[in-house]
Amino acid sequence: MSVPNSVPNSVPAPQPLDSLFPAPAQGQHASGVHAPPPAAAVTSGPPTAGSIAAADAVGTTAVDPFLPPSPGSQPQPQAPLSSLVARDISAWFGTHQVLDRVSLEMAAGEVTALIGPSGCGKSTFLRILNRMHELVPSAGLAGEVELDGEDIYERSRKLTDARKHIGMVFQKPNPFPAMSIYDNVVAGLKLTGVKAGKETKDELVQRCLTSAGLWNEVKDRLRSPGGGLSGGQQQRLCIARSLAVRPRVLLMDEPCSALDPTSTRVIEETIKELRQEVTIVIVTHNMQQAARVSQRCAFFLASQGTPGVIVEHGDTDAMFGEPRDQRTHDYVNGRFG
Repeated sequence: MSVPNSVPNSVPAPQPLDSLFPAPAQGQHASGVHAPPPAAAVTSGPPTAGSIAAADAVGTTAVDPFLPPSPGSQPQPQAPLSSLVARDISAWFGTHQVLDRVSLEMAAGEVTALIGPSGCGKSTFLRILNRMHELVPSAGLAGEVELDGEDIYERSRKLTDARKHIGMVFQKPNPFPAMSIYDNVVAGLKLTGVKAGKETKDELVQRCLTSAGLWNEVKDRLRSPGGGLSGGQQQRLCIARSLAVRPRVLLMDEPCSALDPTSTRVIEETIKELRQEVTIVIVTHNMQQAARVSQRCAFFLASQGTPGVIVEHGDTDAMFGEPRDQRTHDYVNGRFG
């Protein structure tokens, strides 16, 4: 990959990630430019049933602190909610720069909505937050992402740690269609190397499906295929699957874009309830949805072929009621986009 010839002096020039680190350790990075993990640690997109089986073969541990307590044991106090901070994030695909020095704090226990026209880098920024951007061979990245003060790209941190602590719900529901509803929920345990008994799994499935607002609808057919659910139910099943490993942050990339209004309303209610236990970052093109579900908002914009930047961010009510920038006012009121 060639290096761009016209990158501003104030922005670190992107470099081919594989050439920077011929044999990087998992999660290795240097000088603010991050390299992808070795090929063996990378999956293309959401996990597959085959990857779960492979994870099972690697080995498991007997217990894990994120599993629900056994009957009769002392309840564990809820861990403090986590914050996520992005600092000076710039991103490239080959020679094309898509983000320019984006910084944003996503506060603990709040829903942060990322809004802006298509092509301004919102989804790229979201994928950077849990190290999915590096799956693209031509991807380049500069900056830092800190989860509770720790850089998730720091060379000693494993890729699986980032994915376990920062979950992702995709735009299109992607349950494992041949797996049962029950097995879809517990699939994340195998991917993260956790072994649990049947009773513990039963408790986990009920808790996660309840949190995702799906338990009452499926409790009598847990062994039915996940692919047999409606679109809205499948999306909530994916949310339950993400919650099973108790992420500290949950990322959502337009989770309602393919759903009908009724399913969208249920997902929004689920989001409102989930923020009591997990910090949420959501990309949405629906301004009314952003106003309904988020406490903080960030407006991304890329104009006239320039990289995406954050024009304005802050309290959602303030941004929709009295934005500081005229461009924000025009966008949230539907004058462009």
